[in-house]
Amino acid sequence: MAVLPIRIMGDPVLHSPAAPVGEVTDEIRTLVSDMFETMDAAPGVGLAAPQVGVSLRIYTYTYEDDDGSPWRGVVINPQLWMRPLEPGAPDPDEESEGCLSFPGERFPLRRSDEVLVTGVDLEGEPVRIEVDGWRARIMQHEFDHLDGILYIDRLDDREWKTVQKIARKRGWGRPGAAWMPGVDDLES
Repeated sequence: MAVLPIRIMGDPVLHSPAAPVGEVTDEIRTLVSDMFETMDAAPGVGLAAPQVGVSLRIYTYTYEDDDGSPWRGVVINPQLWMRPLEPGAPDPDEESEGCLSFPGERFPLRRSDEVLVTGVDLEGEPVRIEVDGWRARIMQHEFDHLDGILYIDRLDDREWKTVQKIARKRGWGRPGAAWMPGVDDLES
């Protein structure tokens, strides 16, 4: 297993739809193992293959409930269904999210509160995940990565201008920008 560099906004792999996985091979299993190690080192609650420079429809996730119950897995070739969004502006205290591909920042974003995700796991077995709350947010966020969408792409104009200022200041928004979990301290 290895910790991989995480691409930062502006890298083309983050802004293009990822390709479906044809077959779960040993290379795919190694990639997923590396993605878990990278996600944990960052630390993050999800990581999509494009974030580590691989344009394939795979993401990993991990989350611990308030009662300490772990929730962890991988979805290959996911499909996503979600309830319509509740109208209104997002609550900055309850609906802010961040992204390892725009590290160290959080912005409010309205997401659907319930989703259904289907796909396959590392054994090629069907996966069916019905979740709500933060788990639903994680699923939507990671699924967006597979379609070339970063959460910052969904922000309102005012927040988007702030994102652009931050990106310019940090030299992001260009191909090849990346950071290394465990080496660079961008997520603290």
